[in-house]
Amino acid sequence: MKVIGGDIGGTKTVLGLFTVDGAVLRLDAEQSFPSARYGSLEAIVAAFMGTIDDPPHAAAFGIAGPVEGNRARTTNLPWEVDGARLARAAALPAVGLLNDLEATALGIFELDAGDLLTLHPGADGATGNAAVIAAGTGLGEAGIVFTDGRPRPFASEGGHGGLAPETALERRLLEFLAGRYERVSWERALSGPGLVAVLEFIMADRGARPSAAAQAALVARDPAAVSRGADDHGCALCQGALDLFVRLYGSEAGNLALKTMARGGVYVGGGIAPKVLRHLQGPGFMAGFLHKGRMAGLLAGIPVRVILNPRAALLGAARRAAGTHGYG
Repeated sequence: MKVIGGDIGGTKTVLGLFTVDGAVLRLDAEQSFPSARYGSLEAIVAAFMGTIDDPPHAAAFGIAGPVEGNRARTTNLPWEVDGARLARAAALPAVGLLNDLEATALGIFELDAGDLLTLHPGADGATGNAAVIAAGTGLGEAGIVFTDGRPRPFASEGGHGGLAPETALERRLLEFLAGRYERVSWERALSGPGLVAVLEFIMADRGARPSAAAQAALVARDPAAVSRGADDHGCALCQGALDLFVRLYGSEAGNLALKTMARGGVYVGGGIAPKVLRHLQGPGFMAGFLHKGRMAGLLAGIPVRVILNPRAALLGAARRAAGTHGYG
């Protein structure tokens, strides 16, 4: 059986052709497309279909945004996606749409141990609900509940919840961002654009002139340049931005763990985490995660792992397309 899986993000869209053999997914072909250069998902799917020989039996696409009735309006792209319309346009028997974090949550069960890095081991034999949080172009969140021993992921739009500062520095960040936005969500700080905004705040808060590395990151609006500034150039402003970003990331991951009672673990996905692993492994992330007052003991028992495999959402979408995953 051949299926297409897709990971549709605000920055890039990745499509893969898979062969499904029972519990095994084999990736036969993969292509990445810059999302903003295309007027629709249909155009990207048509371009990909033109490169493959074997017609697939089904497709599923993880999309950054809410999905209702197999339709979605992307959060960071001007697209409206209709699964039935896309199926007709691509001559596919079936097309399913799911939230990109729901796809990532499905994909976790396709990963090997080497695809995960443990930030915090949690309690021995920890089981129960799980959760996924992923900062990239935006901030995605999802949960996983278990029914009859089978995991069932569910989507959320928790990244658009209101930013809740816990320290004086974080409260000043909220005031800084409130000067730009009518409403400040977690995504305004915990995302690629958010990391650049945090750097701008750190400069303003310290009354500092930008270093060469910070200036380069600001001109390019490039979150990766903030990380390079800290790691390669010793930029104190970039390091300060990453310290604050990482603590906020841990804080919201802890909030998500509480809201979903994720005793089975919290998984940190998205494009940013693998690029800032050294910073995530420092004290800030877990300090933010555990800073929950009377609930600190509960959170201490929860394992926290970083997803290193960039194909997690792609694998989850392919498994949904196959319809044979046994847990969805």
